[in-house]
Amino acid sequence: MPSLTTENYVKAIYQICVRDAQEAASTGKIAELLGVAPGTVTSMLKTLEGANLAQYTPYEGVSLTASGQALAMCVLRRHRLMELFLVKTLDLSWDEVHEEAENLEHAVSETLINKIDDYLGNPTHDPHGDPIPQADGNMAQAESTPLLSFPENSPFRLVRVLDQSGDFLRFLSEVGLSIGAIGQIVKRSETAEMVTLLLEGNETPLSYSVCKKLLVAKNEENHPL
Repeated sequence: MPSLTTENYVKAIYQICVRDAQEAASTGKIAELLGVAPGTVTSMLKTLEGANLAQYTPYEGVSLTASGQALAMCVLRRHRLMELFLVKTLDLSWDEVHEEAENLEHAVSETLINKIDDYLGNPTHDPHGDPIPQADGNMAQAESTPLLSFPENSPFRLVRVLDQSGDFLRFLSEVGLSIGAIGQIVKRSETAEMVTLLLEGNETPLSYSVCKKLLVAKNEENHPL
């Protein structure tokens, strides 16, 4: 069985590569994400390479092998299913489940996680809109657009939140933004780097930095704003 540290590293490498649209993750970005020293990362990357989970090139970065990719998918599957399970069965809020799932993802067995998957009805996305890998490693990828790039006066539906820190999610809840929320951009200020959204009949200002962390899709339903 892979160690907790190994699972954390392959998951981090995968997430960085997807986030940055790069084939390799740098040691600095891995260190930042995991909160460890760069020297510690370098040592662990050599261990991952020895286990055929990653390919590491000094000064260039690290990429996952097929085995490393499969392990990362398993860890993400456990994490995202546990988040949804905690929301659906224990009524935890979306800002409470990330840290809990970080611990549970290493403890739950594949047998149990498959039963949880069936119990939840084989969901495709977690409470933050992240896609849940299937047991075979495949993962649905719905089309989405950063909110900041979405056209004005066109109804959108919030489908994914990239920043899952508790403070950020609580802020979104306070302004009325949750997965599935319907709104539209009614004003954009390049100078102030702000947009104004229409949400449930109310105008809500958001900074560009917040909008960059929100992914939306065109709202196809005739839903009142």
